[in-house]
Amino acid sequence: MSFGGPQWPQEPQQQGQQGQQGYGQRPGYGYPQQPGPYGQQQPQHGYGYPPPQDPFAGGQGDGTPDWGALAAASEAGSRRKRRLVVAGGVVATLAVGAVVATAVVATNKKNEEAKNGGPTPTVSATATASPTPAPTFSSVAPPPPPDPKDYITDPKKDRAPLTAEGLFPGKKLTMYGRPYKKGATSSTTNCVSVTQGALGSVLKKNGCQRVVRATYVRDGVAVTVGVAVFPSEKAALAAKKQASGGIAPLAGAGVGNFCHATVCLRRSNSVGRYAYFTQAGFTDGTKVTTEDTSVFRASDDLGTFAFNQIYARGKSQAKAAAPVPPQ
Repeated sequence: MSFGGPQWPQEPQQQGQQGQQGYGQRPGYGYPQQPGPYGQQQPQHGYGYPPPQDPFAGGQGDGTPDWGALAAASEAGSRRKRRLVVAGGVVATLAVGAVVATAVVATNKKNEEAKNGGPTPTVSATATASPTPAPTFSSVAPPPPPDPKDYITDPKKDRAPLTAEGLFPGKKLTMYGRPYKKGATSSTTNCVSVTQGALGSVLKKNGCQRVVRATYVRDGVAVTVGVAVFPSEKAALAAKKQASGGIAPLAGAGVGNFCHATVCLRRSNSVGRYAYFTQAGFTDGTKVTTEDTSVFRASDDLGTFAFNQIYARGKSQAKAAAPVPPQ
């Protein structure tokens, strides 16, 4: 393989067969022609070289060695040896240069690795740190949270105390920015005694267990709301549909008698095992007409408040019964 330097020297071209011409030479070039005897030229034995002679034969045939020819032959051999030595030195120099170049490249690579922190080590799979185990989850789905309605529908779950102060806390309430002052409250298991008209018989027929009442007043309009408790959702719904007459108005605590011998607004509704009723009218005994929006609005507000309080009762019991999540 060549490294760009000089090649090995070629051997001198040998003579061809007799009768063939050497490379770029003509017969007799380089040496004078000697006339042979009888005026004829001597035949040429080579191209550019003198004819072979016996080195120990005298130039004149007297048996004395031709010392000049011996010296010329020795000099030619020395020149050839010098050419081979020089050529060998060049090749050796090239080989040493290639080794040195390889060493330099390797040294530079090591220096570059040292400067850059060395090659990135390859970490085997067994040498890596164990990853943090992923959290595991149970294949069993957790039970759904308790439904608040279950606790206001099933008497076996609806075990929280039921009082007037629990359903109607505080001294006033505000609905949609409208404040109402609380008047008297009451709670009784004699459901018929707190009704007007046919409502008492409806409550009794459907198994009414208790009625809790409270009265609120605002701008000359008074509303009594009564919440009746039944043994089942079905019974409460039946009482709502069969309702006739109304809940008796509750006066006291700053509120005078109202809705006696006059026309008032009566409404009924239910949720779970609770039915709730409202009776609203003017505190001065004025008859209520369809144009009296203040009375209708007050009835709506207190009916919504009663619904919210019943649902809050179920929600608080459901929350208390919910399982504690694992830490």
